[in-house]
Amino acid sequence: MKRFAMPVLVLCLVVSAGCTGDKGKELLETAQFEEKQHNEEHARMLYEEIVKKYPGTEFARKAEERLRAIKGK
Repeated sequence: MKRFAMPVLVLCLVVSAGCTGDKGKELLETAQFEEKQHNEEHARMLYEEIVKKYPGTEFARKAEERLRAIKGK
């Protein structure tokens, strides 16, 4: 049983680390898609979520830019 513990632990760490960085990217891509589909209300909500959950990231910076553009229309 012990011989499986380390590989399982490493796999769990890799999977969890990979998922945390991808969520912001996924949200940004979804918001961009919604905006292209002229669903600006949903895009705005997603951009705001990105800014709130991922402050200081490149995703948040891009989301803030899009929020300004949407509000400027």
